[in-house]
Amino acid sequence: MKKKVLLMGKSGSGKTSMRSIIFANYIARDTRRLGATIDVEHSNVRFLGNLVLNLWDCGGQEVFMENYIAAQRDHIFRNVEVLIYVFDVESREYEKDMHYYQSCLDAILRNSKDAKVFCLVHKMDLVQEDQRAAVFAERETDLKRRSLPLHITAFATSIWDETLYKAWSSIVYSLIPNVRLLEEHLKAFSAVCEADEVVLFERTTFLVISHATQTPHPDIHRFEKVSNIIKQFKLSCSKSQAQFSCMEVKSTTFAAYIDVLTPNTYVLVITSDPSIQSAVTQININAARPHFQKIEQGQFARQY
Repeated sequence: MKKKVLLMGKSGSGKTSMRSIIFANYIARDTRRLGATIDVEHSNVRFLGNLVLNLWDCGGQEVFMENYIAAQRDHIFRNVEVLIYVFDVESREYEKDMHYYQSCLDAILRNSKDAKVFCLVHKMDLVQEDQRAAVFAERETDLKRRSLPLHITAFATSIWDETLYKAWSSIVYSLIPNVRLLEEHLKAFSAVCEADEVVLFERTTFLVISHATQTPHPDIHRFEKVSNIIKQFKLSCSKSQAQFSCMEVKSTTFAAYIDVLTPNTYVLVITSDPSIQSAVTQININAARPHFQKIEQGQFARQY
């Protein structure tokens, strides 16, 4: 099940840096070594079971953008599942960038009218913190107006914090075919574990796939923060010639257990009941593995 994803935007907007952090295990400071993308770089990323993201990272130099829109329109924009367009929030050529963006939307309407469109307003770390919400709200409103009749989803992102994981988790979530069924079974698993929350992460990228929440939590960015922290910890393990397998974190108020659930996923189980021992959580995860492997492989009916 191969799904074509276009990653587009003007040269220097940060497309290749974000792709390298999410899919190639780069850390933010190392992306400075990356050069400009020439024409189109193709990569196939196996995600969940049979789901493969066919990622097209399209160089953003003007000569390439003109070529995509004119000479290669049918080739580039045919059979697209998702278009991700990246805007540099501090670009001084916003109107020119908008011209290319709207040309891409026109090509999508003609060749892949059912494609989902995501706009990433990137490099938000360059905006003063107290102004970020207002700047993004203004840009989002303008993008939605200029994207009609298409409905788009916009995110404010930066390679220096968890916002990048928030955006890409939402993008990947939109591509997973059986995600509703997965959510139903996660809720049941959470109830069995008597957990406050259960979160499912993709194993390589540590993007959030799904979650089941029994107890509300005030931090809406908690999943992406965990993604960022664990990804950095995994990289540290790799540098020490060690392999990350599982982790348990306990305090006086909660216990968090992270372990492999299927060949393609990790699960995070959070409990606040002090009477629940970590060994019991581990037993529940071990018992659930075959069940969730069947769901991942599409072999499980809508029954529990």
